[in-house]
Amino acid sequence: MFDKSRELFEEAKKYIAGGVNSPVRAFKNVGRHPLFIKKAKGSKIYDEDGNEFIDYVNSWGPAILGHADDEVINKTKDALDNGFSFGAPTILETELAKRIVRAFDSIEIVRFVNSGTEAAMSAIRLARGFTSRDNILKFNGCYHGHSDSLLVGAGSGSSTFGIPSSKGVPVDFAKHTILAEFNDLDGVEEIFKKHGDTIAAVIIEPVAGNMGVIKPKDGFLKGLRSICDKHGSLLIFDEVMTGFRLTYGGAQHIYNITPDITVLGKVVGGGFPVACFGAKREIMKYLAPEGDVYQAGTLSGNPVAMACGIATLDILKRKNPYKDLEKNTSKIVSRIMGLANQYGIPASGESIGSMFSVFFMENKPSNYRDVQKSNLRLFTNYFIGLLERGIYIPPSQFESNFITIKHSLEDIENTLVAVEDIFKEIASGKFYV
Repeated sequence: MFDKSRELFEEAKKYIAGGVNSPVRAFKNVGRHPLFIKKAKGSKIYDEDGNEFIDYVNSWGPAILGHADDEVINKTKDALDNGFSFGAPTILETELAKRIVRAFDSIEIVRFVNSGTEAAMSAIRLARGFTSRDNILKFNGCYHGHSDSLLVGAGSGSSTFGIPSSKGVPVDFAKHTILAEFNDLDGVEEIFKKHGDTIAAVIIEPVAGNMGVIKPKDGFLKGLRSICDKHGSLLIFDEVMTGFRLTYGGAQHIYNITPDITVLGKVVGGGFPVACFGAKREIMKYLAPEGDVYQAGTLSGNPVAMACGIATLDILKRKNPYKDLEKNTSKIVSRIMGLANQYGIPASGESIGSMFSVFFMENKPSNYRDVQKSNLRLFTNYFIGLLERGIYIPPSQFESNFITIKHSLEDIENTLVAVEDIFKEIASGKFYV
């Protein structure tokens, strides 16, 4: 069924580190080889073996319009005809920036980059330059890219300075990152009592997506805003995943919280490598060439990528599909939870907007510590069972699933039929691994 993908993976490992260009693609967590995708359209992807899958990965979030939307393709082709990259300003950069500024009350000025990692890294540098402080606070399980200051793991407690979670990250870099638990406001307050005058910024996914979907508890984000204001620290919302995904103004619009700096990506580029960070003018003026905080990129604001982003945001603005997306996402999760209960499978589910997760544990998690209690063997069997039935989900318990405006009711029903079939097998004692 997947023979060609297996052969292609073996070939790729001869020339590409680990055979992939991003680790989670390797399927290592689920003990399988990755699928090599040949094409995609709408809610479907097709691998090199000719298999068709209903796709809930959607390029890890950008494809909210579904794959290869015809209108987006046509607008992007128009830009392509004029050239690929100039290393000079274009009207398209300003046009996409206008759309972002209009969508987010917290943003007056933006700077485009090529990836979420770049955007988060640059936002941190800007916060440090603005406050003249060195330390930052992040939350266990929230991923903000693989820059040195942010790639840290937990220490001995929530107020412990971070230690590197990857070889190659100097301890001297990681020591400026303090870790807290998501949804633990008391823990954050304790950290600020000890280190508040050294903390440049708090960076957070307002809705966690990189440990699975976890919502903030009532008052949590508001509490962070208050703490940052009290201590003169900036609040950074990493909305790479949630921006334009949950609604047109992001999670900050839903929760009515105004961050100081916002990091965006994924949907902003419609599938092209585009990200940005933005804030009020008084903060952004610290950025070069106006200020002394340096950031640059040869391919930043690439005209073809800008055109794709403009087309994507214009369609979202015009169609406003968010209520229907949330309705379908809620339906998927509630039906899966019903099936889990019916067949005695320990599971909990969470959804918001067009993002959802199924955790193989009885109680709904509220932070990364909780998520780590998930039954990973159950998840692996769930993943393999879905894959073999033509359903493609992220190969990790700790990632969000996504739906698009192209997912039909038939797609959803077929997915639920597959889930029930797998839960029946598990209940009867059949496991793939």
